[in-house]
Parts: sequence; structure tokens; C-alpha cells
Amino acid sequence: MIGAGYGRWRRLRGLIGIFGTALCAGTAATLLLVILGYVARRGATEINIPFLTQVPHPVGVPGGGVANGIVGSLIIVGIAAVFAIPIGVLTGIYLALYGRGKFPHVVRFMSDVLSGIPSIAIGLFAYTVLVQPLGHFSAVSASFAFMVMMLPIIVRATESALDSVPRSVYESAVALGSSPYAAIVRAVLPAARPAIVTGLLLAIARVTGETAPLLFTAFGSQFWVLDPFRPMAELSLQIFTYALSPYESWHQQAWAGALLLIVVVFLLNLIARLALARRAGA
Repeated sequence: MIGAGYGRWRRLRGLIGIFGTALCAGTAATLLLVILGYVARRGATEINIPFLTQVPHPVGVPGGGVANGIVGSLIIVGIAAVFAIPIGVLTGIYLALYGRGKFPHVVRFMSDVLSGIPSIAIGLFAYTVLVQPLGHFSAVSASFAFMVMMLPIIVRATESALDSVPRSVYESAVALGSSPYAAIVRAVLPAARPAIVTGLLLAIARVTGETAPLLFTAFGSQFWVLDPFRPMAELSLQIFTYALSPYESWHQQAWAGALLLIVVVFLLNLIARLALARRAGA
């Protein structure tokens, strides 16, 4: 009788645990769908060809768009990726294949700490390092802030990807006469490429929707600006500016920009998921 009662209690606890986790998962999914649905309902009607191809119009003039913000986002994130990807990947390779001892441990620890620093603090750091010495805001300073934010994600993702590749792959390539560099480039990296690409996409998605660093660096612009050493428009910064404005037309464009930004981040995460699924099925 005691054993039967204990068995029923264990099954009851299991059911309670399953119900609790299902409830939490359902709540999180519901909140996400509610947010996405609300943003889509408010912003979908404003997304059209002029919105995607025109620069902002003056207040009181109907129409206008965020084309300069879209191009500015591509430039700022692109410059950040150009510098962050090689540094992050090479650091991850070092930690995965040669990272033994105190120095690699310190690098890992600092990378983890860096990933937890608030983005506004990184924006202030970029302001101090680049904006003040240069004497003006610029897209380059925004890219520097984004690069700092991307680095820890890329480093840890690359290290984890390489750690998942059997050590025998590297050792076999070296035993067959390959140099350590050739073994890494031709044997280890191709095996870990999908997971590394996933980390890169997640790092890009991480900074795509950031606004706080841009307040201290890019500053924004209402015009076409392609020079990275000048203040430049950026989509998330435009959304922030429009949302705080007293004009209803700008509020509608802010919702449309937010929907566009969500779609971009969603696509980046979807591509990352597909890359991981492809690697798992390989």
C-alpha cells in the first residue's frame, strides 16, 4: 500500500511538472504572438514601395519612408561584421585548439563578461573612444560599438562549433602531413562551418535591433548619407525618434519600421535555425 501510494504521488508530481512547463511555454508563446500581432496590425498598412524607397519627408508633408535608415543599417552592421567576424572566428579557433592555460581562461571569462555588459555602456565607451576624439558623430563609431557587442557571441559560438568536431579530425590531418594551419582551414573549419555561420547570424541579429549605442554614435540623419565618417540614419534609431515625436504620421511609420525590423530579425534567426538543422541532419 505504501509503495502504491508513493507511485501515485510520483505520477502526480510528474503531471504537475508537465502542466507547469506547458503553461510557462504556452504563456511565453502567447505573449510573443500577441506582440507580433499587435505590431503587424499597427504597421502592416504603412509598408509600401514609397516607405521602402523614400527618405523621410518634412513634418506636414505626407508620405516619406525609411530608405536611408535601411541603407544606414546595412552599412553600420556591415562594417561591424567585417571587423568582428575575422577577429571573433580567429579567437574562437585559438580557444578551441590551443586554449589551455591561464591566458585562454582569462579570454573566455572576459568574453562572457563582455556579453553581459549593457549596450548603452558600450555606446558610451564608443562615444569616448571615437566620437569625442573625432569631434563628431559617425557611422564608424556605431559600427565599433556593434563590433564590440558581436565579438563575444562570435567567439563563443566558434569555440563551441570547433569543440563539437572530433579532435581526431585535426590530428588525422596533421598525421597525414598537413600543417596545423592547413588542418584547421581544410579539415576542422569545414566540419564546423554550419554552427559557425549560425553564430555569425545570431550576432548580426543581436545588434540589428539595438538603439542605445546609436544615440551616442551614429546620431541619425533625415537625409541620404553614405559616408561612414558622418552621422547616419539607422532603422532602429529612426523608430525610436518617430515613436517619441508628437506627430501621428511618424507614429504610424514607427510601427511600420518596427514590423520591418522584426521581420529582418526573424529571418536571420530562421536562417540560423535552418543552418543548425542542416548540420544535425548531415
